[in-house]
Amino acid sequence: MIEATKLKKRPEHMQIAFHIGANCTDDDRILKSLLKNAGDLSDAGIKVPGPGKYRRLIRETIQNLNGAPPAPNTRTILLDAIIEDDNAQRLVMSNTNFICVANRIFDGGVFYQQAEAKIQALHQLFAEDEIELFLSLRNPATFLPVALAESKSGAPDAYLKGLHPTQIRWSDLVRRIQHNFPMTKLTVWCNEDTPLIWAEILRNISGVDHDTRITGGFDLLASIMSAEGMNRFLNYLRAHPPKTDMQKRRVIAAFLDKYAVEDKIEETVEWPGMTEDMVEELSQLYENDVAFIEQLPGINFIAP
Repeated sequence: MIEATKLKKRPEHMQIAFHIGANCTDDDRILKSLLKNAGDLSDAGIKVPGPGKYRRLIRETIQNLNGAPPAPNTRTILLDAIIEDDNAQRLVMSNTNFICVANRIFDGGVFYQQAEAKIQALHQLFAEDEIELFLSLRNPATFLPVALAESKSGAPDAYLKGLHPTQIRWSDLVRRIQHNFPMTKLTVWCNEDTPLIWAEILRNISGVDHDTRITGGFDLLASIMSAEGMNRFLNYLRAHPPKTDMQKRRVIAAFLDKYAVEDKIEETVEWPGMTEDMVEELSQLYENDVAFIEQLPGINFIAP
């Protein structure tokens, strides 16, 4: 046990920004882009530690508590392990497996059954702090095959624990978080929209002003656009700087339409019994679900 006299004095109140998922939506791209800005963000009191500083530590701490309240100095011990200096005002973390690993997404036949327990534990660990959660959604038609493959669970029916793909609603998860943690700010966006809103996602998570310059704001775009297209896109922006985010998104969409690398944007659906009609049905249900979430009071929804 670390002696209290050796612990650094930490601010009594911090902002804790946690990108909690969902599984199969990010591949750590958000964290990698934020780490490119870690120096400038640190100067502003915003700390973006590497994942090795906190992912295992927070997971094991929550597991060891097993629902029990933490010791009074647990917060300070955690912060000492995660961030080195004591001038942090905002701590930014990312772990798309925070709620659970892929093979437990449907435990008990409930979509992300463990969400409430994990978020409650996070609030217990950082009880004095303002916690903000960030969640990316994904069309079940493409989410399910990737999650199943990552889970190595085998048969789809066993994996879903009795749920049918058409029963999956992201809004159920969002409303449960809102109901159980009404003071927690929740920011949501669609994984399919990320190329158009990447810089805005990074600014929201880091907590900087809307006009703050972000390094890596086009990282995701560069991963799905040809080199020629990316070069033409950047030259166009230099020659014709967009005046609004909406104008910039229209430019991005136009260049993607012409220069996107097809095998980078097309998703193959491999799910036993998944017909084209079912993909269309799931996609329509997802669009309706997203539209419902977007109008929920209190949700910060990042839309293109």
